[in-house]
Amino acid sequence: MAKIDDLSRSLTALNQEETLICVVELSRSSWLIAGMVPGVERQPLKKLEPDAAGLMGVIERWRGEAIKADRAINRIVLAYEAGRDGFWLGRWLRTRGVEVHVIHSTSVAVSREHRRAKTDRLDTAMLMRVFVGWLRGERGHCSMVAVPTIDEEDAKRPGRERASLVGERTRIINRMKATLARLGLRGFKPELRSAPARLEFLRTPEDIVLPPNTLAEIRRDMSRLTIIREQIKAIEQARLERIEHAPDEPAHAMVRLLSRVIGVGIESADMLVREVLLRSFRDRRAVARYAGLTGAPDESGAKRREKGLAKSGNSRVRRGLIQLAWRFLFFQRDSGLARWYFERTSAKGARKTTMIVALARKLLIALWRLATTGLVPEGILLRSTV
Repeated sequence: MAKIDDLSRSLTALNQEETLICVVELSRSSWLIAGMVPGVERQPLKKLEPDAAGLMGVIERWRGEAIKADRAINRIVLAYEAGRDGFWLGRWLRTRGVEVHVIHSTSVAVSREHRRAKTDRLDTAMLMRVFVGWLRGERGHCSMVAVPTIDEEDAKRPGRERASLVGERTRIINRMKATLARLGLRGFKPELRSAPARLEFLRTPEDIVLPPNTLAEIRRDMSRLTIIREQIKAIEQARLERIEHAPDEPAHAMVRLLSRVIGVGIESADMLVREVLLRSFRDRRAVARYAGLTGAPDESGAKRREKGLAKSGNSRVRRGLIQLAWRFLFFQRDSGLARWYFERTSAKGARKTTMIVALARKLLIALWRLATTGLVPEGILLRSTV
């Protein structure tokens, strides 16, 4: 059974007399490292250039100071906030014997003062407070992010690149349509593959050809559109080849299983597997919370209301699931989940857009159970082969 990482608190007992605790505030131009050194009264701070070797040198120097103060350092722990630098530093330090944790930046409580002071020194002090509380095993101080391997990170790149290219394709098409609409042309479809050949024969409502600069601009946009289509096709073809070459690999087996559900394509299945289903979750609530599909209650005294979705999880998964939920209703109308949705939206005044989020949450949990335990949801139709 896969090990479940409980990142809400540390499961290792903290002995501060034998533990060197460090936090790092990372920025583009400099790093600020703060430490709690056993046997040393002061809490040292060191600003240095963005250099991993230099950071390791500071840690070794502080360990030497603790040894001089007759403290045996049996554990070195370091934390930094997740951000632009990603996880490479954590992986690099772990290979050198440092226990590294990456703090989810939105889980750190900050002052609610209107004009609070904010400096790197104050940020490191705040990170140190929440990190020490987390190390003591207390819940609620902060949340940690699971550090992926380089292969796990790289496996997500094709899906994310394709999503970016699809967005760029949509922007180019919309820009061309807007350019033509300014000239009174609304029936022309620039996204068609035959559009470049028909462009020369277009006439505006004033019975004139397209102005030369506008024509050149649209042609350049069409060239970009052709390149983007080729890149999207190459990504999709490469994915199919990888699955065909190693069909029994755990990730590929999950993709093939989810793709058997009518209404779930290879792209949606691959996104769910790479972004969600390969992770080890504690329970179904953790799955929904990771996707940001849980509510945000606002309760105080007699006041009881919902502020809507928390949206604190993976936005790619959330957007993809809501789209998948609408498609699921079309292809799986007789399933238990679809019937649950239709029963609650059949009444007059029912909010279909609100209930589709609830359906997306239930659908994610159902697909998670299908991928991890093989439990087929009630009434779901499966393809014979993929």
